[in-house]
Formats: sequence, C-alpha cells, structure tokens
Amino acid sequence: MLADAAPEILLVRHGETEWSRSGRHTGRTDVSLTEAGRGQARRLAGRLAARSYARVITSPLSRARETCRLAGLDRDAEARPELAEWDYGDYEGRTTADIRRERPGWTVWRDGCPGGETADEVGTRLEPLMAGLRASDGDVALFAHGHVLRILAARWIELPASGGARLALGTAALSVLGYERETPVLRLWNDSDA
Repeated sequence: MLADAAPEILLVRHGETEWSRSGRHTGRTDVSLTEAGRGQARRLAGRLAARSYARVITSPLSRARETCRLAGLDRDAEARPELAEWDYGDYEGRTTADIRRERPGWTVWRDGCPGGETADEVGTRLEPLMAGLRASDGDVALFAHGHVLRILAARWIELPASGGARLALGTAALSVLGYERETPVLRLWNDSDA
C-alpha cells in the first residue's frame, strides 16, 4: 500500500464446508471446514502475507475463525458478533430448491427468513462495524461468510443491503473494498485461486 493511499478492507469468505458444498443455508450452525476448505484457507496465507494489517477481524463462528488461523492471521484476531452469518431462522440447513417447494419464487434477498433476519436487518447489524472500518488508519483483514460479506460490500458502495444479491462470492474468495478518491468502491471481487 502506498503511504498516501487510503486503507483497504480485505474480505475473506471462509473455506468450504459440507453445507456450503451442498448449497444448504448455513447461518448460525457452527459447521466445520472440509479438508478441501482447510486447503483453501492455507492457500490464502501467501496472498494475505504481502500486507500488514491494522486489525484482523473475524466472525465468532468456527469456520471463519479456522480460515483466519490457517491463513496465518489469527494471532491478534478479534471476533465480532455482528459478522456472524445471516440468521436463516426456520430455513437454517435447507436449500433454496427445498424452500421453493413451499414458497415458489422465494429469495432470501427479497423475502428474508421466518424466525430469522431480512437483508435490511443484516445491513443494520453491520452499520457500527462499517463505521469503524471507514475510520481505520490501516488495512483490515475481515474473515466471515458469504451472505454477510455480500451485504457488507453492497452497503460499502452505498447500495441497499439487497444489492448483495448481485455479488456472487465463492468459498475462500478474496475481495477488497477501498476508495477511488472519496468514493467507496469494490477494488477486487470474488478472487479465488480455485
């Protein structure tokens, strides 16, 4: 990073889990990484080592924390509850196809989850964290989950939380939030070695 450049926020989605591989909505269930997911996380280490970080922040869920550890950045990592994945409520562990048998046309982005959260509620949960990210005096590495990171990125570029629907994000993908002058931008999105 250039000395006069604005800090960047590196977003890292956790590595593969059994549930992510099968398309199951994995919110608050604490599912472990698969061996493939552990390999993905280890491969991130080299990509992340090129920078120094003012802060490393992770979701409290083990799949994000383990990804952070295997990527070599867990030494001073801070777990933040607002980075937990979307609360899917009654839809936890179910696939979209399964849910649509009961609710044709359902989408998590528009309809939310009974007993869980809506996209806007997740966005609101992230606002205090985002204020801190915007005020950071150095780069930040952030380890979390697919939907919560998509919402964070949408809100970063001043889209509604539902704008995250347009930001596909694979497991162990690296993304970078930053600025072009004073305008918040996506500098890199969904970059993976896979």
